[in-house]
Amino acid sequence: MRPLDEIVAYCNNRTRCQEIADFPGALNGLQFSNDGQVTKIGAAVDAGLIPFKKAIDAGIDLLVVHHGMFWNAPARIVGSEFEKIRSLVDGNLAVYSCHLPLDAHPEIGNSACLAKKIGSSISGSFLPYEGTDIGLVCSWTDSRDALRNSLEAAFPNGIASIEFGSTAPEKICVVTGSGNSVVDQMASTESDTLITGELKQHFYNVAQERKLNLYACGHYATETFGVDALAKEVSTKFDLPYEFISTDCPL
Repeated sequence: MRPLDEIVAYCNNRTRCQEIADFPGALNGLQFSNDGQVTKIGAAVDAGLIPFKKAIDAGIDLLVVHHGMFWNAPARIVGSEFEKIRSLVDGNLAVYSCHLPLDAHPEIGNSACLAKKIGSSISGSFLPYEGTDIGLVCSWTDSRDALRNSLEAAFPNGIASIEFGSTAPEKICVVTGSGNSVVDQMASTESDTLITGELKQHFYNVAQERKLNLYACGHYATETFGVDALAKEVSTKFDLPYEFISTDCPL
């Protein structure tokens, strides 16, 4: 058993979540408290009712998430919103959320972990948001076919491959989650290849016209890495058991 405030302080320092700007409503950091003690840590991509219930059933009392509880405008605490709050209180479950700071982190961030998983090395960054680059530029020394094969192995539930660019890309851009704001920014990196989570349909035409390689590997799937890495690190440092809470989201 370890004090919640010690773990929160460690996570805040490790992710710099109080320093890095994020979208309105992100509210990075501790979003919901428990009785002040942690006996088991968990991680999930989303702060939803089902992940909360799964975490409580697993004996978790601190859940690290990427998409937190407060994205939308203030709303009445009724229906499923009430059920979420009641489950947290009844289950003594604290929720810690970290969004863009965990996307951008050069070691335990979503993009950094994805790049490492497919055997690519980080060579730079791009896609600035309020002073912090969110995307990574990585080197690739093999063929486009090898890149696709690595991604298919990393994401066994399937990826969407749109291949009109180089057959041997030397630079690849990596931005997890939504890639819809990224494609227009790729030119600044001199890369024609992007690995991301999801893209709108019209980017197929954009890829044809601009001769790009675009790989959409799933918003959820590409954002499992950061919370998993952070929670595992906390588990090791504070000698706590850890479990990842999967919701098998196909999107």
